[in-house]
Amino acid sequence: MVLRLIPLKIPTIAELGLPKVFQQLCHYQKGLVLVTAATGSGKSTTLAAMVDYINKHMPKHIITIEDPIEFVHQDHKSVLSQREVGIHTLDFNRGLKAVLREDPDVILMGEMRDRHTVNTALQAAQTGHLVFGTLHTNSAVKTIDRILNMFEPYDQKLLLVQLPESLVAAIAQSLVRTTDSKRAAIHEILLNTDTIKDFIRPREVEETEAPMKEGSFSGMCTMNQSIYNLYKSGHITKKTALDPSPKRNELDILIPSSGNL
Repeated sequence: MVLRLIPLKIPTIAELGLPKVFQQLCHYQKGLVLVTAATGSGKSTTLAAMVDYINKHMPKHIITIEDPIEFVHQDHKSVLSQREVGIHTLDFNRGLKAVLREDPDVILMGEMRDRHTVNTALQAAQTGHLVFGTLHTNSAVKTIDRILNMFEPYDQKLLLVQLPESLVAAIAQSLVRTTDSKRAAIHEILLNTDTIKDFIRPREVEETEAPMKEGSFSGMCTMNQSIYNLYKSGHITKKTALDPSPKRNELDILIPSSGNL
């Protein structure tokens, strides 16, 4: 059994030091927002902060499906219900189908573990719901391929039509140790702009790194850009910066040899 300490207080987006785009994503009326990471990388905390922001600022009907429930939300401006797999529903897919009959505005679900859950989530996103979900991938770009690979080849063609129209954002997250012995999140943020859609449809998602680098004005960034910004602000050392980098040679060029070690 693995025990994790989860604070009783739900941290805000600002307290977590998340980029402004996380707050902006909360204002979408519909679509699919994916936060992906390995276990223990803070994705549950990030999603809890986003739900908390909606709860405190918008009159919405929010339903969560979790395994297990980690943060307990109280109603503020929104009406919020939390369901737990194994107690209120047998699995995520059945729970999601049941939730859709209750006319929610926002749905938070845990990991999308199979194609049935992905398919239901896409249908929910296409029919006017804002859906937050998770996957165990370490890259926003790989997340797209992971979803596609859940389906048989003959189903992937339809998915390559549905996904560009439903996806709002795919965000990969990891945690690094800061110079004051705390932890900070780093991100790869892929926003489904018209340019990105043009790469998803022909399944050329590996070509999205260039538009991500150039899309900082809209909130996009590569993992290296996120790491470098944290290094530049003095929050992490050069060694800490290089450890999680997916392209160390590229980052090593950005960080001067005389930099903070």
